[in-house]
Parts: sequence; structure tokens; C-alpha cells
Amino acid sequence: MTTVNGSMATDRPERYAKQLVSHWSERGPVSTEEGVTVQRWNTGQVLVLRPVDGSLEVEVTVPEGDDAARFAQVVKAHLERFGQREELNVVWHL
Repeated sequence: MTTVNGSMATDRPERYAKQLVSHWSERGPVSTEEGVTVQRWNTGQVLVLRPVDGSLEVEVTVPEGDDAARFAQVVKAHLERFGQREELNVVWHL
């Protein structure tokens, strides 16, 4: 498994976490554990969204052989589109 971590500064991290997993609801089951939203895609990818004060921490994991950078870019594009009015930006920590 390959994991990429990032963050997105926002005053409404819970809103964007909920909106993203709702948008991708058909991709796989979602669970919430101690304020952390986890979505396990049927194709093996895992998306972890952790709202913290002033930021949404994002973790994407893909199975070996999959392109983690590509999946991370898809997540980034969706979150930034949802927060377009606020000019949100996901920054990956490589």
C-alpha cells in the first residue's frame, strides 16, 4: 500500500469531509471513528479525512501497483472544486 498525506486550510473541515464522501457514496462504505471519516473504496483505495482546527487533514492510500499521485490529484481536484468560492487548496506533504 502507498499512502500520501496532505492538508487543506479551511474554517469548515467537517463540511468538506462530509461533502466528499457523500459525492463518492457509491465507491464504498464510509465509517466515522472519533471524528475521523474513513471511506474504503470497493477498488482498494482508502480515503481518511480528519477535521482539525482550521484544516482538513487528508490521507489517501492505494494498493500496491496503483498510482497514488493520480488518486491524490483526483481527491485534490474534487475538494478544491467544492471549495472554489473560498479558493481552497490541498497541499500534499511528500
